[in-house]
Amino acid sequence: MGCGTSPCGHSGVGFWEAHKEGSLQKQREMNGHTVVPHSYDYDLIVIGGGSGGLAAAKEAAKYEKKVMVLDFVTPTPLGNSWGLGGTCVNVGCIPKKLMHQAALLGQALQDSRKFGWQFPEEVKHNWMTMTESVQNYIGSLNWGYRVALREKKVTYENAYGEFVGPHTVKATNKRGVEKLYTAERFLIATGERPRYLGIPGDKEYCISSDDLFSLPYCPGKTLVVGASYVALECAGFLAGVGLDVTVMVRSILLRGFDQDIANKIGEYMEEHGINFIREFVPIKVEQIKEGTPGILKVTSKSTKGNEIIEGEYNTVLLAIGRDACTRKIGLDKVGVIINEKTGKIPVNDKEQTNVPYIYAIGDILQDKLELTPVAIQAGRLLVRRLYAGATTKCDYVNVPTTVFTPLEYGACGYSEEAAVEKFGEENIEVYHSHFWPLEWTVPSRDNNKCYAKIICNIQDSERVIGFHVLGPNAGEVTQGFAAAMKCGITKEQLDSTIGIHPVCAEIFTTLTVTKRSGENTLLSGC
Repeated sequence: MGCGTSPCGHSGVGFWEAHKEGSLQKQREMNGHTVVPHSYDYDLIVIGGGSGGLAAAKEAAKYEKKVMVLDFVTPTPLGNSWGLGGTCVNVGCIPKKLMHQAALLGQALQDSRKFGWQFPEEVKHNWMTMTESVQNYIGSLNWGYRVALREKKVTYENAYGEFVGPHTVKATNKRGVEKLYTAERFLIATGERPRYLGIPGDKEYCISSDDLFSLPYCPGKTLVVGASYVALECAGFLAGVGLDVTVMVRSILLRGFDQDIANKIGEYMEEHGINFIREFVPIKVEQIKEGTPGILKVTSKSTKGNEIIEGEYNTVLLAIGRDACTRKIGLDKVGVIINEKTGKIPVNDKEQTNVPYIYAIGDILQDKLELTPVAIQAGRLLVRRLYAGATTKCDYVNVPTTVFTPLEYGACGYSEEAAVEKFGEENIEVYHSHFWPLEWTVPSRDNNKCYAKIICNIQDSERVIGFHVLGPNAGEVTQGFAAAMKCGITKEQLDSTIGIHPVCAEIFTTLTVTKRSGENTLLSGC
């Protein structure tokens, strides 16, 4: 989601009225009174026009509420910004999955020869064609969001929103024009932005995922710094379109995900030509030569000692984490508590902050999943509770997700580590198996790289509490099993389900080997 508060619309109080109201309020505050207006410009003001904010705004408009969305993208250090729709649409899930698809098509081209397709030996990938196509699609989505807001009579301002007093925000557009607006309720949906290393040359010469998907030249030899899912997904598709890619990892891969699977992903990527430099962190980035791309020298230090290494790359992509956009939106002016270390906002089970008329959703929430569909669901349900008398709360348990690494990883529920920690090793049973997608047999590649695992709670009729799949179309596979987990599926019910042959997902209906047994899980045959 765009940080703070993307293109135009005016409504509500006029600038001079707002200015007058603001001056009056300031005067009263100076006299020792805090005045809360009884008549507001809006029922709801949403700060942040990403997936969650837009979903909530459109939902509120259904109930004939007067709604405003403030969205503003602070440009990256290299000057990039984008339109309405937030991170997922502009610089996240959408372009990431499309570029992942570009890489999969490259692999499919190689496979196709064994299926009888004939074409010249040399096949090239054109970065500019890909990025232009991706950006054209994103542009259509940006436009669609603006049209949808207009049709639903939601006021949209491409302006940076920040609280200046009770029930009051200041909206500053890109020309610096300020307006004040009041609302009965506010929803903070500002999302996160990529973190930088804080070392010489990082903001001057490095790029982040905010820059990559619209990069106007092929990045060439690339160093990806980080071991997050963003780091590994980007490294995967860059290598998949034929680039020389190195990943620099401080400690473990995919922190927070199942580590058994994370290590399998790392092994697969290494086997497919991606270099890994482990237990090093960059301490300096210098430009050796300007250009598109230029040449950068990266100096790195061991996390285990004093060893220093140097390397030259065309592009350095930082993917070391993201920071919540909450520190510069005036939360201190209205008393909203944030976690000082992370910037995340603690909320109750109704997404309400410690200030009763201010709510928050999405990636900025403390101890919640940072996923687009979660923000959308939370936003819609919140609005239904506020304006439609509903009582359903967002369920943050058993949320499925997929990491689009070269070998895709779908997961729902507990990781093996988390299940052991919560239930005890003696109370869980892990069933697992490798499998070989039929489509990969003819090109004879990657046998026994794909992997299926379920984690069951022995004390609860072997209910499935963790689902993990490593293989093609992992997201498509995981979505259906997530619904089954919501319904409380057990191992016995899985076993009684007849599989669809020959597909990858059928492996989950025939799992017999437990990790505890130590038996071999490698497969052969049909």
